[in-house]
Amino acid sequence: MYTFDAKKVKDECVNWIKNFFEENGKGCNAVIGISGGKDSSVAAALCVEALGKDRVFGVLMPKGEQHDIDMAYLLVNHLGIKHFEINIEDAFNGIMNSFPDDVEITQQTIINIPPRIRMTTLYAISQSLNGRVVNTCNLSEDWVGYSTRYGDAAGDFSPMANLTVTEVKKIGYELNLPKELIEKTPIDGLCGKSDEENLGFTYAELDVYIRTGKIEDKEKKEIIDKKHKANLFKLQLMPTFKPNF
Repeated sequence: MYTFDAKKVKDECVNWIKNFFEENGKGCNAVIGISGGKDSSVAAALCVEALGKDRVFGVLMPKGEQHDIDMAYLLVNHLGIKHFEINIEDAFNGIMNSFPDDVEITQQTIINIPPRIRMTTLYAISQSLNGRVVNTCNLSEDWVGYSTRYGDAAGDFSPMANLTVTEVKKIGYELNLPKELIEKTPIDGLCGKSDEENLGFTYAELDVYIRTGKIEDKEKKEIIDKKHKANLFKLQLMPTFKPNF
């Protein structure tokens, strides 16, 4: 039977982060994009517990005016970490305005450019601060492809890639994060819909299905399976040609 011990997993993850830095950047800093949602909140708090607040740097990256940026500031102030705010609107507009006239800009293009700009920004800050970029994805979102390849799906290490949304939230409570950060409803920032409204199922349903294989709604099972199959390539290394020498 599936059980989840949040404290045990939290402690193991903190030790894993410590070992990662011992082996892949002793003395380096953790650099993390801060949105004010559960994922960046939990990932940042895990890094603070593992490395100390002086080695964790938060980067807030609104595109123009961000209506909920106060949540990002709530997190960095709660953790007491140094942080920077870099607005990516000019970079976004620069790319959009430079598109060739004969290339139609699709809606998916517009959606994916900002997270890729943000990842470029994170790596620029990281390289300037002797850092390692924290990936903040979780298993539930990755399972159905709800991430941007080379955007928020990138990073140097990933503390939560094998943890579902439900599990991430439980760890958030173990880390004594404010409830409003843990339970903040993820909004796509474009049409005003929540992640779950866009996906067509709840994370609670998805998480149970991932861990137990059980789901009552056959239509939702079909949606999940289809999304998972279509997005498996995002979770794999880039295919490379191997010459037959």
